[in-house]
Amino acid sequence: MSVDRAEVVAARAIGVGVGLIALMLAWLIGNRLTALAWDPPVGPTVAFLGAILIGITTAILSGRRLAARVRDGER
Repeated sequence: MSVDRAEVVAARAIGVGVGLIALMLAWLIGNRLTALAWDPPVGPTVAFLGAILIGITTAILSGRRLAARVRDGER
């Protein structure tokens, strides 16, 4: 069964959206926690770098997982 390429692209786009949500949540929580340990600009910088790593990792993993489900026909 041939999977429409648009569905795979949409699955990866949803993965990017999930990654952006994870980035925002990690930034909000991380900024509050690092502000207790370090003064600006170190605390927010550490929080944002951590949020970027979490967001990218989440986007890649969820995009791959959703694209694999679309290719396998699970909906």
